[in-house]
This record gives sequence, structure tokens and C-alpha cells, in this order.
Amino acid sequence: MTLRPIRRALLSVHDKTGLVELGQALAARGVELLSTGGTARALLAADIPVKEVSAVTGAPEILDGRVKTLHPGVHGGILAKRDDEAHMTTLAEHGLPEIDLVVVNLYPFEATLAAGAAFKECVEQIDVGGPAMIRAAAKNHDGVAVIVEPADYAALLAELGAKGGTESALRRRLAAKAFARTAAYDAAIATWLAREIGEEFPERMVLAGSRRELLRYGENPHQRAAFYVTGAGDLGLGAARQLQGKELSFNNLNDTDAALALVAELAEPAVAIIKHANPCGVATGATFKDAYDKAYLCDTVSAFGGIVALNGTLDAPTAEEIAKIFTEVIVAPDATAEAEAIIARKKNLRLLLTGGLPDPSAAGMTFKTLAGGFLMQGRDAKRVTAADLKIVTKRQPTAAELSDMLFAFTVAKHVKSNAIVFAKDGATAGIGAGQMNRRDSSRIAAMKAAEAAEKFGWAQSRAVGSAVASDAFFPFADGLLAAAE
Repeated sequence: MTLRPIRRALLSVHDKTGLVELGQALAARGVELLSTGGTARALLAADIPVKEVSAVTGAPEILDGRVKTLHPGVHGGILAKRDDEAHMTTLAEHGLPEIDLVVVNLYPFEATLAAGAAFKECVEQIDVGGPAMIRAAAKNHDGVAVIVEPADYAALLAELGAKGGTESALRRRLAAKAFARTAAYDAAIATWLAREIGEEFPERMVLAGSRRELLRYGENPHQRAAFYVTGAGDLGLGAARQLQGKELSFNNLNDTDAALALVAELAEPAVAIIKHANPCGVATGATFKDAYDKAYLCDTVSAFGGIVALNGTLDAPTAEEIAKIFTEVIVAPDATAEAEAIIARKKNLRLLLTGGLPDPSAAGMTFKTLAGGFLMQGRDAKRVTAADLKIVTKRQPTAAELSDMLFAFTVAKHVKSNAIVFAKDGATAGIGAGQMNRRDSSRIAAMKAAEAAEKFGWAQSRAVGSAVASDAFFPFADGLLAAAE
């Protein structure tokens, strides 16, 4: 493990969180501080001695600050190999100081873009000098430590305090983080420019995300997993806060995302109960409790251990009803204080509040990995409307039948193929999912409806008189006949 002292540090940050404390700690250790622009002014305002980079380079900042650190006086001191005699001689001949620590965070391009700024403003937030310094320091991590976010100041200072310098293990970890940061930054810029020129599928596609949390395991206990967020601005799970309950698992997150996407499609108070990424009950109602009750009746067996999503504020009556059976997760835009108190009685039940709903009509991409690559397609933002329906029967549907038909199509969009959905009075009566043919999906959906009628002593199944939706055409009559039966 190679220990490297820090004699000189270059600080140039847009996010000044913790900057003064870092500067004070480094100065107290006798570290010479080099800096630029606003960073230098912030340090000087705190009475921390600092030298402007222009004093090292002998060149002023020019072009409205676009050029200030792109100079051999900076990059020579960062890139010189500490164990290479020729490199050290070159620095000495040109009077260039070694730079042992680079602390840089970048212009806020992603935040500027997310705020909906104009094209020119976004361009001005593309950092050039910052990524160059970060990459230089990360490349030469054998001799230089690099920090790209304030969260790592504590680890640096702890190692300096304990060992008087930085060990190679810390420098390598920081270098990996630095390269990931510049890669993600460039990916955001490339994706934005591709969109600006109307290139939906660019020749090179780069994906970037920030790890939000490590998960207990993946889809199965022997698989490792983590949750990454893209910062794309959707009011989905990436923006959710967990109020209580156990840690979320891979399957919890996958199912919760499916539930949230479904209820976001519905305008009236709606509840979806999801199991293994498939709906087992969906309904709208005058109240959320009414919607939950109707959704639950569709498949009371599968609802046990399910995910419940609402498209509005979770209230006390609905919370009381949901809490009567074992539920893994409840997700909603918000919850009343009374509802939170009710859910708090179930210490393992996770409650997620998203602050809003994802926009089901928003443009975006979905991805599926393959061996050696991935598939990419536009998000399915299509919603079936009355204008899309072609009525081929002699009798025209009633307004209620048409409403149930459109509701059934909305739900079917979120059911794994082959999908069959029976719907009546704004609620699913039976759902058949994931079968290899539509006949079996139809039979399963009818069976679920019949089981509910038998369990609750109804005179007939709710599927009788329902509308039936499929996610594609019936290639043979058998699936349609199974539904008609």
C-alpha cells in the first residue's frame, strides 16, 4: 500500500457544500490550496489562504471563464508520475508544482436540463475543464487523490488524520468513482443532444444511473441486486420516500413499479393490487376504500402478500381495510396522518409516498438485456380510447359497457401476455395472465371470477355481463368461446 502525502490541493467546485470545512482542515495540515473563481472567493471569505490558479499558470481566466485550468501548469502537476525521474525533472525545469489532491464537482448540467432550460443555457452548463482535471487525476491515481462529491470529504480527512496521507486503496476507489461520474455526465449530454436532433436510436447508446441502495438480494436469494435511479424527473419510485417497514427487495420494487404505472393511467380514485408484476385486482370507485374493496374481491387468494397502489392520498378507512390482510407494500402519492398511524401498527409493512404520479403519456425508453446486448424501445404511452374501437356487432354497446371495455383495455396493457381481463362496473372481475395461449388465459380469468362468486355466495359470477379485453387478437375462436362461456 503506497502512502502519498498531500502537500498541494486544487479545489474547484460548483457545489460548495462542506467546502469551507474541507479548506480549513487541509490548511491546518499545511496543505497549499490552489483554486479558481467562486471557489477561491468562498475560501478567502472564510479567511482560508488560497492561491489563484492563474498565479501558477501565468495565464488569466479568459472567454468568460471557459478557459482557466486547461494549461500545462495544472495538468502537468496532476499527471506527472511521482516515481518517474524524468517526469519529476520536467516539472522542476518548468517550475510546475505537483498537485496531490484534486477536488472538483461539475457544472450542474443535469439539473439545468431537468429544470427545462433553453438550449443555449444547457450548453453553457457543459463543463470542460472540470472533467479534464477529474480524468487526469483519476488516471494518475497512483500519486493523486481525486474527489468529485462532498460526501467523500470525510473519508479523505479521516485517512489523512490517521495516516498522514492517502493509501492506494482509497485513491483507487475515488478514481473509479471519478470515472463513473464523468461517464454519467457525458451520457446525459449525449442523450440530450441526440434528442435535440431527433435521433431516437443513436449509434451509441449510453446508460447512466446513481445507486440509491443495495438490495438484500435479487429475484432469487442467490442473486445480488441494487436499485439505481436515473434522475429523469419522473414521479415514480426514484422519487419515493419510504416512511416505514422492512427494506425493499428486488421483487418488491419491480412489483411496486408495475402497480404505480397502472393506477397512473386512471383518472377516478383507483386501486391496483399486484402480485409478481401482474394485476390480481384493479378497480375505480367513489372513494379509495370502495375501489380497494372491489379490487380485492377479484382475487382474494392472490391479494395476500401483494402490492397495493393508489392514484391519490391514502386515507384512514382505506388504510384500515388494507391492513386487515398481509400486504408487502403500499404506494401512493401521499397519505393522511391518520392513515400513516394505522399503517404504523404493521411494523413490517412498507409505505412509500411518491409525491405524485408518473406521466403515462410521457416519452421515454424501456430496456431489456440480452446475452451480449440489450433491446431498446419507446415506452408504451398508447391508451385505448373510444375512437380506437371498431364495433362489429349489430347491437351497439351501452355507455356502461363501453366504459367497462375501455377500463379492461387499460388494465390489459399492464397484464403479462397472453392477457385476458374481465371488467364490470369499473372493476376487474377476472384476470388471466402469462399463459402460452389465450384460451387458457380466458379459462383462468373465468375461473377466478367463479371462485369469488362461490366464496362470497353470489348468485352468479361478476364475469357475467362483463366486458372482456385481450392484449392482442384471438387467432382462433377457442379463446373467445372460453370467454363467452
